[in-house]
Amino acid sequence: MSITITNIVVRDIRFPTSLTLDGSDAVNTDPDYSATYVVLETDNPGLRGYGLTFTNGRGNEISVAAVHALKHHLLGRTLESITADFAGFWLRIASDTQVRWLGPEKGVIHLATGALVNAVWDLYARSEGKPLWKLLVDMSPEQIVSCIPFRHITDALTPQEATEILRRNEATKAAREEEMRAVGYPAYTTSAGWLGYSDDKVRLLVRQGLAEGWSHFKMKVGRDLDDDIRRAAIIREEIGPDRTLMMDANQIWDVDQAIEWMKPLAQFNPWWIEEPTSPDDVLGHAKIAKAVAPIGVATGEACQNRVIFKQLLQAKAISFCQIDSCRLAGVNEALSVILMAEKFGVPVCPHAGGVGLCEYVQHLSLFDYIAVSASLENRITEYVDHLHEHFVYPVTMKDGRYLPPMDPGYSIEMKPESLDYYEFPDGEAWRR
Repeated sequence: MSITITNIVVRDIRFPTSLTLDGSDAVNTDPDYSATYVVLETDNPGLRGYGLTFTNGRGNEISVAAVHALKHHLLGRTLESITADFAGFWLRIASDTQVRWLGPEKGVIHLATGALVNAVWDLYARSEGKPLWKLLVDMSPEQIVSCIPFRHITDALTPQEATEILRRNEATKAAREEEMRAVGYPAYTTSAGWLGYSDDKVRLLVRQGLAEGWSHFKMKVGRDLDDDIRRAAIIREEIGPDRTLMMDANQIWDVDQAIEWMKPLAQFNPWWIEEPTSPDDVLGHAKIAKAVAPIGVATGEACQNRVIFKQLLQAKAISFCQIDSCRLAGVNEALSVILMAEKFGVPVCPHAGGVGLCEYVQHLSLFDYIAVSASLENRITEYVDHLHEHFVYPVTMKDGRYLPPMDPGYSIEMKPESLDYYEFPDGEAWRR
């Protein structure tokens, strides 16, 4: 039975996280975690698709408008007609002959594309009665490759190479799936490391994290070096020498400044420095990576598309590939980056600091391990303990690991009461 998309609802949802400085870092000093929230209604009353893209507050209305500018690509279409040529559909919506002038394939237009594309994948997984990760894992290599937009990346990854990568570990997928169902996918926490927190709060949150089984902690740096050194000393003292510390500058430094700033911070043995400079500066990342080694360089949450990732990998500019499920325009483009990273031998460690991102990326990490990399070496996914209570199917953590979601879909459906309360500007949270 065909499923036709009959209506698309778009809502501006904002959480006033700036009041407690949750999410604060060197660049985003007063974030209000927000979502452009999309619902695909269909001619089957019991079947809808849900998607969102993450923003940081003001300007979310622009992303909402961008979704409206693109939604004609879905209205009246059957789900079957989209999935039969998923790569073609993705290229058409990402290359809208008029809207693409506002991009192309970058910025708010790409974010809006991601919200719509992810909603289609949610609808697809729900129609199959599977969580998204399981839908992807059960696809053949040829089916996965047929979903990927290869335009502009064939000099780094061809369809044939992608198919061969997926075939490499296909015979042992079932064993890894059982492993993930039993123990989950490893994660790290950022919840203790926001810049706006007092030293006492940082110490308390680290101790709570240790009690909950966390072994990897990330802190924000980049606003004041003396402050960073003091806070890093606190965290390292609390977690001890054998647990892992990562640092995140959120793009604030120039290239040479990043190299100089990391010299005194190196004493705390960080595993990586994340986003040390502009996400568009491929050569700058390469220079930093060479200078700060053996500290790794991680980036990706603000990389605008698969082409930037291609160049970062080709230039050996990153040791950790941090895909973001919203900044990339949905699952199709994320698949292309996961496979490129595998070809170049760079572990994928997704970014998940934002509303709904943990719910999203757990699916991508599970697919990566089960169907692509077959390795957990140097692979870990971010977890932030904020706003999960607003989701119908929130993430489940145990001993610092994501337990695989089992409900059908992409885990991004939000509770109606949360949507009403936090809708901007008329929800009660904002009227108060």
